[in-house]
Amino acid sequence: MNAPAELPDLSHLWMPFTANKQFKAHPRMLAAAKGMYYTSADGRQVLDGTAGLWCVNAGHGRQEIVEAISRQAGIMDYAPGFQLGHPLAFEAATAVASFMPQGLDRVFFTNSGSESVDTALKIALAYHRARGEGQRTRLIGRERGYHGVGFGGISVGGISPNRKTFSGALLPAVDHLPHTHNLEQNAYSKGQPAWGAHLAEDLERIIALHDASTIAAVIVEPMAGSTGVLIPPKGYLEKLREITSKHGILLIFDEVITAYGRLGAATASEFFGVTPDLIAMAKGVSNAAVPAGAVAVRREVHDAIVNGPAGGIEFFHGYTYSAHPLAAAAILATLDIYRREDLFARARKLSGAFEQAAHSLKGAPHVIDVRNLGLVAGVELAPRAGAPGARAAEVFQKCFDSGLMVRYTGDIIAVSPPLIIDEAQIGQIFEQIGKVLKEVA
Repeated sequence: MNAPAELPDLSHLWMPFTANKQFKAHPRMLAAAKGMYYTSADGRQVLDGTAGLWCVNAGHGRQEIVEAISRQAGIMDYAPGFQLGHPLAFEAATAVASFMPQGLDRVFFTNSGSESVDTALKIALAYHRARGEGQRTRLIGRERGYHGVGFGGISVGGISPNRKTFSGALLPAVDHLPHTHNLEQNAYSKGQPAWGAHLAEDLERIIALHDASTIAAVIVEPMAGSTGVLIPPKGYLEKLREITSKHGILLIFDEVITAYGRLGAATASEFFGVTPDLIAMAKGVSNAAVPAGAVAVRREVHDAIVNGPAGGIEFFHGYTYSAHPLAAAAILATLDIYRREDLFARARKLSGAFEQAAHSLKGAPHVIDVRNLGLVAGVELAPRAGAPGARAAEVFQKCFDSGLMVRYTGDIIAVSPPLIIDEAQIGQIFEQIGKVLKEVA
């Protein structure tokens, strides 16, 4: 082990989604990354069990992406996207569209998942207004949903700590479906649980309450990740699609986590065979090498807005860094790797071994559920009395200290490694979690 590097001044940075005081008392610092591993500041190899933050799907430090970004920085570092364009932006949009379900071939670039969600919500509102149904302003999210941290995203989202501080300023015309998590019915399910499709029918109750003519869109994560890996019951997404289509309501899939191979297909839409009207994405679209996001839009939705009667700007929305040249270069290089190395098929092939390894933790200390789909697993722990989340936080810390990076939310440990992982590394991840669980009170 190398000697610990001298720490920088930690006082100025206000860290996101972090217990700042605790972190700065005992910092966990990363210094480098390559392939499946981070290198900590003290020189330890740390196996990346979470693809960074669900985002480094092709593994760290891919030379093709590094070279593409560097080359583009030398050619043109920035180009404005308002009333001007650059070729890579259009090439990147074409590349993204080629991975999307048929018909979702119009692409609006953003810089993050939060921006993608807010963009998708605004597109939905603009679509109905363009069609003469401007009264359709209500948005339907889901309990325990995570849709980023913009005001639109936290309004349709359903994670209480993300909402409560800002509760007086959330969007008013929002309602929520019930979440699908039920340990009594579905504990230790492998893949999609059998129970719970009927929960989608609650959308009919919400529609009856508000009237379909007031509802613009329903937004869900096809597989909810950040809230603790909630797998959709068999038939659930199909029912949502059926109900939204019947009532003229747009269906938005938040695929910030699931797009680009996480479930063994290009999108969760492809994996489940359910096509929404819009897909919000980020993370894996650029392998996280440059911040990037996008919304794939059904052509009819795009055309209703862009080909409407208004002259000039059709959609008053966008970002200074939409389709940033370096992001476009990273997207093109990343998508080329996915296709050339057939990484989605690799993930699909590994999913059986991943499932078996994850469920080997059934019966381990404190474990009350294991659930999985593709290369994602959630290991739910019994909370300590009066200290929810403390046990999972300790597991996270001990795993990191022993050379493994996992994520936790509440008392749920989440595992979502890069798609380049091998079977031995899969076994190593869950074996190490099992060892740590035996050490934790």
